[in-house]
Parts: sequence; C-alpha cells; structure tokens
Amino acid sequence: MSTLQGIDRVEDDPHPITGTAAPLVWKFGGTSVADHARLRAVAERMVAAQRAGRGVVAVLSAMGTSTDELSALAYAMSSRPPLRELDALLAVGESISCALASMAVAELGSHAVSLTGPQAGILTDDRHGNARLREIRPRRITDALDQGAIVLVTGFQGVSGSGDLTTLGRGGSDASAVAVAAALGVTECEIFTDVPAVFTADPRVVPGARRLASLRHEEMLEMAEAGAGVLQPRSVELAVAHGVDIHLRSSFSTGEGTWIRRERAVFEESETSGVAGIAHRRHESLYTVRDVPVAAVATALAERGLTLGAAVPGEGALRFSAPGAEPAEVAAALGGAAVHVSEDLGTVSVVSLGIARRPDIVVRALAALDEAGIAPRLVTTTPGRLTVHVESAVVDDAVRLLHGVFIPAVGAGDTDLEGSADAA
Repeated sequence: MSTLQGIDRVEDDPHPITGTAAPLVWKFGGTSVADHARLRAVAERMVAAQRAGRGVVAVLSAMGTSTDELSALAYAMSSRPPLRELDALLAVGESISCALASMAVAELGSHAVSLTGPQAGILTDDRHGNARLREIRPRRITDALDQGAIVLVTGFQGVSGSGDLTTLGRGGSDASAVAVAAALGVTECEIFTDVPAVFTADPRVVPGARRLASLRHEEMLEMAEAGAGVLQPRSVELAVAHGVDIHLRSSFSTGEGTWIRRERAVFEESETSGVAGIAHRRHESLYTVRDVPVAAVATALAERGLTLGAAVPGEGALRFSAPGAEPAEVAAALGGAAVHVSEDLGTVSVVSLGIARRPDIVVRALAALDEAGIAPRLVTTTPGRLTVHVESAVVDDAVRLLHGVFIPAVGAGDTDLEGSADAA
C-alpha cells in the first residue's frame, strides 16, 4: 500500500494514465442535473463519449438546490441536529441524481452502474459533516468499466471506518471527483458547472470580467477560499497533492473553459505578484460572543465541520467569521453561548500570490474603497489575498471598483488570460 496525502490507494497503484487509454473522469454540479431535461442532456454527453471509445466515470451532485432543502428540513426539525443523522439525510440527494441518470442512460440504449460513495470505495474518517478522505478502493469502478458500463458515483459522500455514511462538506462532490481521478491514475478531471469558465470576477457582477484560460492550483485555491464558488477548496488541494489537472467548463456550451494546472516552471517575481482576480461573498456574517475564548470557538466550529475565519478578541467579547457557514449552523455549533449575528455584511477579496511582497496592492485597494466611501468593517490579509468585510448592499459596488483598479479593461480580441501575470 502506498500512502499519499489525503488518499491511501490500497490496491495496486496505477501508473498515471493519459491519452485515449484513460477513462474520462467528469463531475456534474447541481445545476447541471437540476431537472429531468438536464439529466438527460448529461446522459447524452456520457453515452456519446462512450460510443466514441472512451470509458466514462461521472461524479454527480444532488439535483439543483436539493441539498439546501434537505438541510432546511433538518434545522426546522432540530436547532442542533445530530451530525450522524444529518449526514444520513444530506447524502440522499446524490443517490437520487445517480439513479435517475442511470435510467436516462438506459433509455439511450447504453448501460450505466450507479455507485454510492461506500460502494465506490470512498473511505473517510469518522468526522461527520466535514469528513476527510482516507482511502480510495476503486475496484468496483474499474470492474464496471471493464464490463463496458458508464460508472456513476455519488459525490459528497463516503463511509467511515465504523460503517456510517459521511459527507465531505459543502461542495464535496468536487473533492470526490478529483479523488476518484487520482485513485484511477488519471491525470485530468473535468468539472462541468453552470459557468463557462473562471473569470477575473463574477461576470454577473462585472460585465467586463475576463475569462482566465488557465490558473495555477494555488491561485484557484485562493479564489475558492475567498468565495469563488466554482470549485471546493479541498478539491484543489487534492489536485495539487496528486498531480491532477482540473478542466472547469460549462455543461451548457462547448467553450474551452479554464484549466487549473500544477505550476510547471519557475516564475519571475513580476509574474507572481499579479492580481489573479476579485472574489466575493455577498453574505458573510460576523458573530460576537462574550466570555468565550477563541480556541473554544474554533473547536466548537470544527466539531460541526465549520472553519473559523477572522477573529478579533476584545474586552470580554470576540468577533469572528465562519466563511461559508449559515448562521443556524454557527448557532448550533456554539450551543448554549449567546451569539450576536451581524447579517448585513459580505466580503470582497483581492487575490494575488504576491501580495506579501507587494504592500502597494493593499494600499491601493483600501485607498480606492475609502475614496468611494465604502467603509471596511474588518480587514484581513493572508499571503495570497486581501479580504475586507463591507455592508452587503455595497459588495457588488466594491467588486466592480476593485476590478477596475487591478484588472485592465478588455480590449478588442483580448478576452483570455493565461494566469495572473497577464491579469495584473
């Protein structure tokens, strides 16, 4: 058995497979399988690839917003639902998608096998709500491929050592797909979503946002952690660890999309200090608790599969954020503590791997916000980004402002960028 970061492949470790000999590993997000018509379109795409001579392994998310709807059912029943039972409930959505997609494939005259995470050999630790991958045992996947089947794998879920269903956190189907690709020895994973590519900002907010033809893994990780919802951060970490290139593209068009690749060369100082893009979360609450140590807050959040973001201790009070978490989840994590929620805030982030060496990026961003009368409520920096909390009502304005400061306007025929060096 070889031990890899995040995944132990307990069967014969496959050598990397490339070219037409490699099975295609695809992931389809919730919007891509949101209804029967879209599931049929996904089935048609898979059958066409198989008839062209390729093996197909597809990881599917739950249909549309069904995971959110299941979560709402849970919190309507209990303010603090047991995590084991919450996982059992939330895992249902992906199973429905795979079963229906398999039926759609059968209607097209081909054969598909749907596998749950446990059946596909996705083994995790015992942490419910935010489980970590431990082993991938893809024997049933490879056997089904050898028998000529399209293999459909439920994303977002696995099985713990004690035999319980576990889930991999928000967006966990992305991690499932990259992990399956790594376990099969495949060097590429295509993720189909409702956006055509990764852009320098959300094009629904910034009409002039530019498509990024490629990004380094590290840049995509920063974008994802800052709120760019196209990929789960953990999936990018797995891709880095196992040498998997991610091709993100639209389910609804044939556009080239964006490649997220391993860094393949030594970059000059000027290249690594460019701004990759502007990411945002329109809603990210700040929470205040009194007489609770920051370590206790971090522990309580982690037990519910949540992550502590910024934390500002004060006299008897602690202000903190929990990126990506809903207020009900934070309240459940802290149990009996009185939690005050500021729900009128969001975040805007300037993503740049060179920000630690370029303090002028921080200065320019804060000066531009000040001149526009946008007052940050909290400012944090990491080696890869600057993040400001502002009122939710002005998040879009702040995104457009900072994009204009750091990203050149698109000129005629100038819409695709290769990494951050050309985006600064």
